[in-house]
Amino acid sequence: MNPNEVLRIVDSLHRDKNIEKEVVFRAIESALVSAARKQYGEDAEIVFNIDRQDGTIMGSADGTGIDYEEMIGRIGAQTAKQVIIQKVREAERDALLVEFNELVGDLITGSVNRNEGSVTTVTLGNVEAILPRSEQIPGENHSPNERIRALVTEVKPQGSRIKVVLSRTRPKLVQCLFEQEIPEIMDGVISINGISREPGHRSKIAVSSIDSKVDCVGACVGVRGNRIRNIIDELGGNERIDIVRFDEDPQVLIRNALQPAEVDEVILCQMIGRAIVQVREDQLSLAIGKRGQNVRLASKLCGWDIEIMTFEELTEQCERAVAGFSAIDGLSEDLANQLVAEGYLSYDDLSVIEPDDLMEMGGLTAEQVDKIVEEADRRAEELEQLKEQQKNIAKETPAAVNVTTDNSATPPAEDIQPETPIPEPEGESSTINEETSQGGSTE
Repeated sequence: MNPNEVLRIVDSLHRDKNIEKEVVFRAIESALVSAARKQYGEDAEIVFNIDRQDGTIMGSADGTGIDYEEMIGRIGAQTAKQVIIQKVREAERDALLVEFNELVGDLITGSVNRNEGSVTTVTLGNVEAILPRSEQIPGENHSPNERIRALVTEVKPQGSRIKVVLSRTRPKLVQCLFEQEIPEIMDGVISINGISREPGHRSKIAVSSIDSKVDCVGACVGVRGNRIRNIIDELGGNERIDIVRFDEDPQVLIRNALQPAEVDEVILCQMIGRAIVQVREDQLSLAIGKRGQNVRLASKLCGWDIEIMTFEELTEQCERAVAGFSAIDGLSEDLANQLVAEGYLSYDDLSVIEPDDLMEMGGLTAEQVDKIVEEADRRAEELEQLKEQQKNIAKETPAAVNVTTDNSATPPAEDIQPETPIPEPEGESSTINEETSQGGSTE
């Protein structure tokens, strides 16, 4: 291996494999040391240095100069080759690791290679990435050679290669598609303020504009809906996207997020982060959405626990909550009214209240507060047990027993206090208490 050949090899690996020249030089030096140990033994102090400018190789063993060409031989050359290949592969892996780590959270385009069970393999240049079934949009199927866009979510070393995990279910995917499709977002005129999404079904995206002349919703929809249509097609064609006009006022934002339903009033309960939304009877199902989807996404988008009620339901719940709270020893009717005004509508709510808040509201001692919270917790558990009993009875004798289907329950006559979450229409949910996936005017 003459000096010119060394420089040629280093330059070729640097250009073809995107490996730093210094890494290649060190790999060759390490290979020569490994080869020399075959002759001089493991205990010998062996050093090899390659001149970075002219490629000259100088070596020594225990301080004595050695001729590496005579020393290496067939076995040594084979050892040196294996070490160089290993080092080059590690360096190539590290270079790819750095490259793809910078792409985590970004949108990337690839080509479907094959489907293996629940995993789709995607080719990204000289790297194969995986798209697990859990990260694929429900109902979506990918064919070999199909062009696909996905988010890079995870990159980690795996032996001499790297493992790249992709996703098409994250809310960030919708954001990236909007940024690519809508120039006003790329220019910073329109901002994306929040996204909630249920992949394959529906997304809500809150947008705002810094230019009063630019309609943020209209710009995102595009002429005859062409912009939003391109994004929907990229998501499989079945996902509805609601584009919501963002507002700093939570009351206005919640109204916008629940569209197309018409909202009469939004009551914010700051202490527990709950928003009680009052709608007309004919708007109730629309506000809740299919299986609670509309209110669930709106809740996630706005960051408030949203409950949908009609005026009659709200009035009834407030009256029941006041009566129930007043039945607890040490809790006056005035304090019960204050609690209801702050959005505490059930024993469950009261059992998790901050003790300092209750002490301040009612002028109570810590001991009194502890007793009230314990009593509320006990009654909440009793109501939960009662509901379970009702469910069991309903399963055993569905035609003969009239069982309540909402979240309310009636304890014995001496302790009347039903829990307050509102009745749920069949197949829908009006109370949001769970985490959901993410995503406002649409198709």
